[in-house]
Amino acid sequence: MRTADRLTTEAIRRSGPAAGVLAAVALVGAGLELALPFVLGRAVDTFSLTWVVCAGAVVVLLVACDGLGVYMSATGGARAAAWLRHRALSHLLGAGPGVTRRIPEGDLVTRLGVNAEEAGRAADAVVASVALVVPSAGALVLLVLIDPWLALTLAGGLVAIAFVLKRFLRVSTVIAGGYQEAQADIAARLVEAVGGARTIAAAGTAEQETRRVLTALPVVRGHAMALWKANADAGVRAAIVVPLLEVLVLAVGGWRLAAGELSVGELYAAARYVVIGAGLGPAIGSLGRLARARAAGARLADVLDECPRVHGVRVLPPGPGTLTFRDVPGLDLEIPGGASVAVVGTGTARFARLAARLDDPETGEVLLDGVPLRSLTRESLRTAVGYAVARPHLVGDTVADATGGSRSAAVAAGADDFIRRLPHGYQTALAEAPMSGGERQRLGLARAFAKGNRLLVLDDATSSLDTITERQVSIALSGDTRTRVLVTHRAAVAARADRVIWLHDGRLRGHDRHLALWHDPAYRAVFQGGEAR
Repeated sequence: MRTADRLTTEAIRRSGPAAGVLAAVALVGAGLELALPFVLGRAVDTFSLTWVVCAGAVVVLLVACDGLGVYMSATGGARAAAWLRHRALSHLLGAGPGVTRRIPEGDLVTRLGVNAEEAGRAADAVVASVALVVPSAGALVLLVLIDPWLALTLAGGLVAIAFVLKRFLRVSTVIAGGYQEAQADIAARLVEAVGGARTIAAAGTAEQETRRVLTALPVVRGHAMALWKANADAGVRAAIVVPLLEVLVLAVGGWRLAAGELSVGELYAAARYVVIGAGLGPAIGSLGRLARARAAGARLADVLDECPRVHGVRVLPPGPGTLTFRDVPGLDLEIPGGASVAVVGTGTARFARLAARLDDPETGEVLLDGVPLRSLTRESLRTAVGYAVARPHLVGDTVADATGGSRSAAVAAGADDFIRRLPHGYQTALAEAPMSGGERQRLGLARAFAKGNRLLVLDDATSSLDTITERQVSIALSGDTRTRVLVTHRAAVAARADRVIWLHDGRLRGHDRHLALWHDPAYRAVFQGGEAR
């Protein structure tokens, strides 16, 4: 929670001038709120039109402060939320796919969406909470000026109120965190269901899937009820403490009035100062917002705790693209520069991530031409290694951007023909380019071909291509001089490779030509559905 509090504190700073204006407005408002009972008391004692006009002016200024506070709260919260989203998203993308294996995609969307917005409201909640101290302190000081016995009575009540608020903040933060986690669970299930919508519709399992998505709904309700009970509990305590405190002060004030130590106006002002000083109701609302902001900040801090991928300072020397796995558990091998290697079996996705440095091995090193991948600069690494997957995310605004700006790469990937048939060819906006899964794969392949000048890692990147296009891509790859790592589940692709790396649970089980390995029934089972990827 300390990390979360530091994050929300930084978000408050990033909210721009709004936090300062909010603080100023809160202080001015508190001063006006403290001045109002005095002005009204003087109006009662003197029956002067001047004091009545002053009271009206104070009320108008209070309304203006409230309006300005609402506006600055909205703008500051939006700025803080935008900063939190940008920081979390930048960190998330820099940390790589490890985050999505630990935190479901729907949960991440919730954190960067709703939770960032809630954490962005921390400035308003903190200012409102701290601002409540000002009226309480001011009420105490002014009661001392009116009568010390009244101030002493209020001080005793404020101690009891402080314990109530402390407990409420602690309990509400825990409950709000559970509520947000339950929301994220529903979001994660929903994202999974939307991704498989076609399969669900074809299988006729919509009702079952709906029940699965909404499994966490009773948990959400439970946390919502707990939040309501916590607010109700604090509200009940306020309903008991504040009237009792007011009665006590009035009793002491009546005794002092009877002794001739107070005027009627001073007694009225004292009663108002008690209500202001013991303002538990507004405190509950602001502390409730602060609790939600702290809980949301903790969820964002959890994303930021994921270690980002750190790049080195070295650049690659000239070389053919020799890829070496050295002392990596289950993988101790060398792929010669310029070779075409098929990777089959189970654990192939991890192999591809290690080869492209989307992941780092826990022990050992992956080297390219003798240089550890983790010691390379980001630019050197991404210039040398091209990476494509089965379902690529297309980068850029136009189709040309998505292909890496290379028409020759698009030709090699079998994408040139369909690109030229688009309304504006290579300059067609991606959002306006209707594409099948296979066509999207071709654009992903084209970008990998354009970007990797020494090593290509294709992680099942031809799985959606038709036979003719796959053959065209294979011919282009066979004439390529770069090192090619082809993760596949197709025997034809493995047969065309120079060598095959056969993995079982991510560990090397065989390393030979396809025909030599084919004699092993277990190897044949890889292509017959006997092993899952």
